[in-house]
Amino acid sequence: MSMTLDERVRSAVAALLHVAGESQTDLAAALGVSQAQVSRRQSGAAAWSLSDCEAVAAHYGITAHDLLAGPTRAAEALPAARRRVPGRNVPGARSAVVDGGV
Repeated sequence: MSMTLDERVRSAVAALLHVAGESQTDLAAALGVSQAQVSRRQSGAAAWSLSDCEAVAAHYGITAHDLLAGPTRAAEALPAARRRVPGRNVPGARSAVVDGGV
């Protein structure tokens, strides 16, 4: 069963957030919206508009076509400079010690 376009966009945004090491709060700030608005779009309670998709794509340095193609294509298109570097502190991330890690 294939994903709907809405599901593809939500999955692509989730993949970009992960690969870039960003939070919904980071993306919201870049788009000029609240974190709650990003959360609603990511949960499916609201849809990503085409204008939103263009803004998300521009933020990550990819094309809207790459974003709409789904998570694999979006993540592969992400420029190397935007990718999270292992071991680099990610703004807003909490360490395992703070979280009571293993």
